[in-house]
Amino acid sequence: MPFVLGIVGLLLLAYAAGLLWMVRRGRKIPPAAYLGVVGLNGVLIAALLAWAVAR
Repeated sequence: MPFVLGIVGLLLLAYAAGLLWMVRRGRKIPPAAYLGVVGLNGVLIAALLAWAVAR
């Protein structure tokens, strides 16, 4: 399970880096991008809670 947490965490970091890259190039972040960040955070927290409960 920690392997899944690491993968989801890396996906979240990559997604945030992509958004930061867009902002630095002067582009606006689309509203749907915020939903992506919220979704990845939700998956990460759910996986962390499931792992903690299973332990």
